[in-house]
Amino acid sequence: MRSISRRELLGLGLGAGAAAVLAGCATPGTTSVNAQPVVPAARSGEKVTLTYWAWLKDLQKVADVWNARHPDVQVEVAWIPGGNAGGYQKLYSALAAGGGPDLAQVEMRTVPEFMLVNGLVDLTRYGVEEHAEKFDQTLWSQVSFAGGVYGIPQDSGPTGMYYRPDLFEQVGAEVPTTWAEWAEVAPAFRDAGIMIDAFPLSDTSVFTAHAMQAGATWLRTAEDGWEIDMASEVTLDVARFFDKAIDDGVVSTSLNPYSPGWFAAAADDKIASLVGASWGDALLAGVSGAEGKWRVAPAPRWDHGYGSSFIGGSTSAVLANSKHPQEAMEFAVWLNTDPEGIDAMIEHSGIGWSPARDYIGQARQQPSEFFGGQRYNTEVFQPATQEQNPDWQWWPITQQTFNILADGFRTKATGGTLVDAVVAAEQRTIEVFRNKGLTIRKAEG
Repeated sequence: MRSISRRELLGLGLGAGAAAVLAGCATPGTTSVNAQPVVPAARSGEKVTLTYWAWLKDLQKVADVWNARHPDVQVEVAWIPGGNAGGYQKLYSALAAGGGPDLAQVEMRTVPEFMLVNGLVDLTRYGVEEHAEKFDQTLWSQVSFAGGVYGIPQDSGPTGMYYRPDLFEQVGAEVPTTWAEWAEVAPAFRDAGIMIDAFPLSDTSVFTAHAMQAGATWLRTAEDGWEIDMASEVTLDVARFFDKAIDDGVVSTSLNPYSPGWFAAAADDKIASLVGASWGDALLAGVSGAEGKWRVAPAPRWDHGYGSSFIGGSTSAVLANSKHPQEAMEFAVWLNTDPEGIDAMIEHSGIGWSPARDYIGQARQQPSEFFGGQRYNTEVFQPATQEQNPDWQWWPITQQTFNILADGFRTKATGGTLVDAVVAAEQRTIEVFRNKGLTIRKAEG
């Protein structure tokens, strides 16, 4: 039996006042589940029904595969809107009322936010470590804090570069393997009336992924709080790089990837490539007349850092009010590592990249007609999962930081710079941390 100590709470960056509150109160009117006795597993023959709230489509069809093999533990899925589109508010409200589902889909970057209200079960109390080897190590680190594990990785989005070989041939350019090469060939596309890529100012998860790949770690836990190094030279170099790309007119800031305008431009042969997540393959299929025209290559590399990054990623988290956390954890492990569960999620739910260490899904091992017969998942994305930044950590106000950064990036259209936006966002993030009673300091060096 294990509870999170006051020192560990401080290690998560909670100020003394906040730690005292959370130690006794997970959500309004409830006590901290991780300070309570472990809930025993159901007795043999006892019937258990688990509820799972998620925004994945047709997830009940996946749960039914489990249900057919586990008559004593049945899973009922309820659809909720995507996290920030209303799903999280629904979950927070249910937790505050003492209810809610046994499991919920929670993005990796939002796990620390749910931890702030003690909304998640620490699964180490239920023996989750025996399953750790089944998961990709980088993703496992995204749910591990202060010796606890607060979710089961469900999917992710390792990055690569989708590109049009015919458009590269049209301008006489080789597919870039480094960002320096990318910058060299980009003007040739611009001069031909083509964009080499898009740089969204409002979706800062893309910039974050580029900085992550370059080796940045914006926040990390320390014994007495959080350390922030968002405006490090590594990150500022990435900001300078894209400041120049925007100023040179080689990327579009008005066409967010996968927006209607972007789809129209891609169908009109005006988009040459896209550095994006593995789950973008299904979205690219929505480009009119695109079948057979696109291929996938590894993401360009910086002269330091890592070969890939990731955009997005969710967990199957066991919520604090679950009456059956042991069974909920076992279902979540099956869902995200068993070949039957993974294959069913790919087929029915269009899940992102599997978190399982040794299985990417049967369908993803096959050549793709859309990508001209290329086995791009095994050639590009599977190796990419082994070349990601293992030190990256999410923090309790990740979405707020993204919003702050986006507000700064939008000033690029009126003379601002990405560099200035990053510096300002770091300071504002520090202020928000402190206003919430969280301990934070600027990293040294």
